[in-house]
Amino acid sequence: MVRFLLRPSVIPAWSAAVLALLLAAFPAQALEASLRGLAIWWEVLFPALFPFFVISELLLGFGIVHFFGKILDPFMRPLFRIPGIGGFVVTMGYASGYPVGARLTAQLWEQKLINRAEGERLVAFTTTSDPIFLIGAVSVGFFHSVALAPVLAAAHYGGGLIIGLLMRFHDRHAPASSESADKGGRAGRRKKSRLAEAIHAMHTARMMDGRSLGTLLQDAVQAALRLMIVVGGLVVVFSVIMELLRQTGSIEVLAGAIRLLLGAVGMPPALSDAVVSGIFEVTLGARAAGSAGGSGLMQQAAIAAFVLSWAGLSVHAQVASLLSRTDLRYKPFLLARLLHGIIAAALVYAFWGWLGPAA
Repeated sequence: MVRFLLRPSVIPAWSAAVLALLLAAFPAQALEASLRGLAIWWEVLFPALFPFFVISELLLGFGIVHFFGKILDPFMRPLFRIPGIGGFVVTMGYASGYPVGARLTAQLWEQKLINRAEGERLVAFTTTSDPIFLIGAVSVGFFHSVALAPVLAAAHYGGGLIIGLLMRFHDRHAPASSESADKGGRAGRRKKSRLAEAIHAMHTARMMDGRSLGTLLQDAVQAALRLMIVVGGLVVVFSVIMELLRQTGSIEVLAGAIRLLLGAVGMPPALSDAVVSGIFEVTLGARAAGSAGGSGLMQQAAIAAFVLSWAGLSVHAQVASLLSRTDLRYKPFLLARLLHGIIAAALVYAFWGWLGPAA
């Protein structure tokens, strides 16, 4: 009986039951946490992400993604073992922030432009913070130092590219997508320039889509709104979970374990609160890292880089919900986020003398 109750398939049910009991025990605190999460979604996430979601849908419908795919194919396949069309996802993911990379990757999979292995490689290193959040919110807002932005950006985005290079070995025996189609049409297009092939691919994709501009715009807005509702719901849920864990003292237990771990690697134990908050939500973790006075700016920046690259379980849940409609697995993404966080923190130390505020 005990063995059955501890089976992995039963644990989520028990977790949900415990959360329901905690909601009944701390209703006022849960309501306040819900309002905080809703405020983050409405004031920060909705205006920041909604336009990018709409634009990404339009670019897919117009065939712009296919254009960039042909242009970037000679670079993306050798470096990252993904089709050139993934270059568009890299650009939009790094410019727009999480979870835009996962959204675009899922769209490419749905259109059969990438296979599972390529999608898992792609989403692993395109889930990053957007530059506006990294510079405006973290560097200026939380650390009150615009001079910190170069080292944070180099560590965060440089770490992401390293993850991309490492992920090329993920599922290395999987065949490349559309390989046979490329070989079949290569002989007839041999005399065409890369630009001409890209324009032809864009035109073909637009003709296959077939929707009018009005229909395409309406579909883009509706799809973006549905996705934003999912994102908002997950932010509220994780805000409530964090508050319930704080009320029961579970957060303090986790913080104690993190303090021991930080002490073992020579980092100030005072940064444990930032790590714990960052495990669940990236904004709270980055804010805690910036306010951990007396810990040393370099150490605070390293923890902030880890939090930004790990992205928080709230973002993980958003990505998992996007991938649930595909056959892409969550485990490679999880391992890539953890490794990205460790690499980004190490790069802060490596780049500090060159790009840090004291340089």
